[in-house]
Amino acid sequence: MEILLLGTGSADGWPNPFCRCASCRSATEVRGQTAALIDDVLLLDCGPEAPRAAARFGRSLASVRHILFTHGHWDHVGPAALLMRHWTGTGESLDVVGPASALDQCRDWVGPAGPVRFVEVSPGDDVRVGEYRVRVLAAAHGSDIGGDAVLYDLESVGGRIFWATDTGPLPEVTHAAVAGAAFDSVFLEETFGMHTGHGTEHHDLPAFAATVDELRRSGAIVAATDVVAVHLSHHNPPEPNLTAALADSGARPGRDGETVGAAPTRALVLGGARSGKSAHAEALLAGQAAVTYLATGGVREGDPEWVERVRLHRARRPASWQTVETSDVAEALCAAETPVLLDCLGTWLTARMDLHRVWDGGALDGVHADIDKLVTSWRDCPVRAVAVSNEVGSGVVPPTPAGRLFRDLLGVLNARIAAESDDVVLMVAGRPLRLPAQ
Repeated sequence: MEILLLGTGSADGWPNPFCRCASCRSATEVRGQTAALIDDVLLLDCGPEAPRAAARFGRSLASVRHILFTHGHWDHVGPAALLMRHWTGTGESLDVVGPASALDQCRDWVGPAGPVRFVEVSPGDDVRVGEYRVRVLAAAHGSDIGGDAVLYDLESVGGRIFWATDTGPLPEVTHAAVAGAAFDSVFLEETFGMHTGHGTEHHDLPAFAATVDELRRSGAIVAATDVVAVHLSHHNPPEPNLTAALADSGARPGRDGETVGAAPTRALVLGGARSGKSAHAEALLAGQAAVTYLATGGVREGDPEWVERVRLHRARRPASWQTVETSDVAEALCAAETPVLLDCLGTWLTARMDLHRVWDGGALDGVHADIDKLVTSWRDCPVRAVAVSNEVGSGVVPPTPAGRLFRDLLGVLNARIAAESDDVVLMVAGRPLRLPAQ
């Protein structure tokens, strides 16, 4: 089951476009209203921003055959999408599933002959749409419009997920319904951060941690479950602090445009010296219980400054991460059983050039063969993988032939790894810039 997160923000998103609080000013990613596209055929919520978000992420909604609404709040129900679909002249049927508060807003946007089937649901229902089994669960959310909010336990041959937005701490009946589910992914709202006096039926960070703990105790969440926080707002702390707080629960913040549950994700993080590239790469895997850290730089005995760099890197990594000091990373990528962080390609390339005595006039054939092998292993890596590399092509031309050779080879390596990556980020002054696909 492939889940594309069309949005991971609250109703006003994060940052709020009208706000200049510290959290909004420090935001490095723009999060739209929470929604997801499943296998290109099913939408989980469809607020007013969702259709355009799909287009921005390169997805068409022409194949969508099912929309599951959780409740009637305006950021989750954008009924104009039904009219947009009608204008295409499609004759394909569409299931629109949800509680009465959501469906009542949609009916007037469908013509009398429109191929739309409305399926009103309430907690306890168990329905099938297409190849998906949908168990409808109780939420704790609001007494106004949308007070009949529901959550979804969605299952197909491709996996099983829990879509839990919007809600406060889950009702006991919901905990009982998902006990033992061993979900592949859980998408749990976390709206208010450390602001615990909000008085609403949403999660803050302490409530989120408590809910995740209870889901682990019941077997709904297991070691392999990807726990993703969504419906994030500017009431949360800046993202590095949020990431650290969620990691305590084995969770992570979702990101607009990321895919969950698809083929293993590969990300390349580029940047100059002290740009924050390693810290950002580590944050991408912060929610993973176990990570293999492939450190290619070695220890460099006799270089106290380098030893201190290595010590600081190790100190900030979770104790559950395994560090492997090696430049033979191709084999490690192919054999990996837990997510991998490769840091970094620049020191790996230096080691391979040393091995083949390039600096002494040795032939480059061995280096190019090593690059070919690494690229193949990166593409075929069976687990989630993040690589870090130096961006050295933006400065002055190196004054020595050796420096120019290294710069050129690293540029080629970076481009080839980027071509085999799902996500490429350039770090500038601690800020991530996501590079578009070609």
